[in-house]
Amino acid sequence: MNDARSDLITLVLGIFAVLIFASLVGYVLHRRLSPDGSNSAVENLNARIKAWWIMVIFIGIAFLAGRAGVIVLFAFCSFAALREFITLTNTKRADHWALASAFFVVLPIQYYLLWAEEYGIYSIFVPVYAFLLMPIISVLRGDTERFLIRIAEVQWALMICVFCASHVPALLTLNIPGYEGRNVLLIAFLVIVVQLSDVLQYVWGKLLGRTKIAPKLSPSKTVEGFAGGVASATLIGASLWWITPFTPLQAGLLSLVITLMGFFGGLVMSAIKRDRGVKDWGNLIEGHGGLIDRLDSVVFSAPIFFHLVRYWWSLT
Repeated sequence: MNDARSDLITLVLGIFAVLIFASLVGYVLHRRLSPDGSNSAVENLNARIKAWWIMVIFIGIAFLAGRAGVIVLFAFCSFAALREFITLTNTKRADHWALASAFFVVLPIQYYLLWAEEYGIYSIFVPVYAFLLMPIISVLRGDTERFLIRIAEVQWALMICVFCASHVPALLTLNIPGYEGRNVLLIAFLVIVVQLSDVLQYVWGKLLGRTKIAPKLSPSKTVEGFAGGVASATLIGASLWWITPFTPLQAGLLSLVITLMGFFGGLVMSAIKRDRGVKDWGNLIEGHGGLIDRLDSVVFSAPIFFHLVRYWWSLT
């Protein structure tokens, strides 16, 4: 346990050092290239850095608080993300009971089951029980107009914002021989690699980006940015093997998988935003839009990462 806390503190201090360096770079760029705030790229970079300071501080506190802090943090994130998602759906008055159930019944139960480490239930609670419960509650109100669309949107919101997101703290429930008491580092590994992939794709895209990879979904994403970001994040993930139960090769392979899932998750969520005619999911985080804008890559990669690690060790 002491080794885990020592590694976590070392990791957090390293992240703070990187952020301090990034803040200095952002300050210099602002003074030289955008003293009047006219350079959108520099201003966007500094807004991202400020947002990262806030996010890292909150995540760091949760990690240092241990299991309870992490579960509470992600339960709050699920609630905020679900709220953002629901604001873009075609809900009607007849759906209010179902929505109340989603926020105040399904979400708390999912995180309670995580706390109780009831894998057999929390792994199917949302995609089975909640998915069946939502249409039953709505149909009792008797409003059939756009019924399938309304229910599907609420179900998809629960899948992304609650079920997938809850697989991040679910990493705490894994029983890995020789890694007892260190599972919080798996969360750190997942979040760092996936989020760095997003940042590095943005940086590589700005430096070398020429070929649009999905112009109708996300005009800022380029083939060069995608390749550079995924490759860089994979190498960084491999170099972080020491905070995981993996070898450098295993850490690199898992990093590649979760960065790819994060990229495709971003595209899927961008498609939803385009369908609804909005740029961001919200404005909760300055420079990053809404919470879902930051969580989209993590929530798509978390269930895959969780099950790869769980079944990898169950077979060894």
